[in-house]
Amino acid sequence: MKVFCLNKISPVGLKVLPKEYEVSTESIDNADAVMVRSAAMHEMKLPESVVCVARAGAGVNNIPLDVYAEEGVVVFNTPGANANAVKELTIAMMLLAARDIRGSMEWVKENKGDELINKSMEKAKGAFAGTEIMGKTLGIIGCGAIGALVADAASKLGMRVLGVEPSEATIERNKELLKDTKIVSMDEMVKEADYISVHVPLMDATKGMINAAFLAKAKDGVIIVNAARDALVNDDDMKEALASGKVRRYVTDFPNYKSANTDGVVAISHLGASTEEAEDNCAAMAAKEIVDFIENGNIINSVNYPRIDLGPRAGRRMVVLHKAELNANEILKTVGELKNIFKSATGVKGAYAATVIEYEPKEGIDQCAKKAVKALPGVIRVRGIC
Repeated sequence: MKVFCLNKISPVGLKVLPKEYEVSTESIDNADAVMVRSAAMHEMKLPESVVCVARAGAGVNNIPLDVYAEEGVVVFNTPGANANAVKELTIAMMLLAARDIRGSMEWVKENKGDELINKSMEKAKGAFAGTEIMGKTLGIIGCGAIGALVADAASKLGMRVLGVEPSEATIERNKELLKDTKIVSMDEMVKEADYISVHVPLMDATKGMINAAFLAKAKDGVIIVNAARDALVNDDDMKEALASGKVRRYVTDFPNYKSANTDGVVAISHLGASTEEAEDNCAAMAAKEIVDFIENGNIINSVNYPRIDLGPRAGRRMVVLHKAELNANEILKTVGELKNIFKSATGVKGAYAATVIEYEPKEGIDQCAKKAVKALPGVIRVRGIC
């Protein structure tokens, strides 16, 4: 098996791959899988040999998910692997907004030639004074892997935490971290929060969600923290809110030309997952996902195909990627006419579905079965594992 790395991938993570797997940074030809971090793939045509792409990170807006789904390429991400790193940066971003630490450091740099700086700074420091975060209300939009960690850390720092999370499953999964967080509506949160931290993926429903209408409901002097994606915030509306004082500070880990040149913005150069630990964790998780899919047909943490987990493979398996409208019973019937099926699982995610079948091998009929399944309308890709 060959894995092509589009970006530099942590060696710790690559060690997870079995020894017989070839890792290449030179050529994607004949690759079975691709590992990527932030490299843009929208204009990239994959060779037919590629069956999966694993993003060593959570965000996948650098990958054409639907295009690859149509080609039968499963795309994975690594949710939670970098969550602690982003949590720690988010807390640091809040502290940078609470006090003008950046301005204070710049003052020291500008006055480092003053032999009496230790005295002159006592007069200057008043310009950089701020507030404490203890006792303030933090609103968190999105209480998933990162948001729940931020909520837990903030409550331990003495903050009152309000969470906005529509998924009951997510709340239940993170209930221990959210035990001191009150789950409320968006309207209730935005009216009460002194700080608002956003932790949701970028998609059509969330693009520009922090806009003029949203900010109009907020407290005067609210602080907005964005360690998720830049396009979640409407830059023009944020500029107006900062100029009017509606927003005291906007701290972002995703600056663009507009935000980087706006007064009141504290911009950081996308450091959220840039820790040794996070890069190791993400790479290791991505490698495990690749191996599990290639060797067992299991689909864990895919963003364009459903979750399928039949556990370790005991016999031969067939992985069928297909359109959701194709009834899996048609696939099972076709395979069952030629093989003895031990177990199977089917899942649907949006317009796409996957069916994985474990069966008893019979000599000479494997290719016949694959051809028969491929002929079914709505089948995108069929792969045998033996």
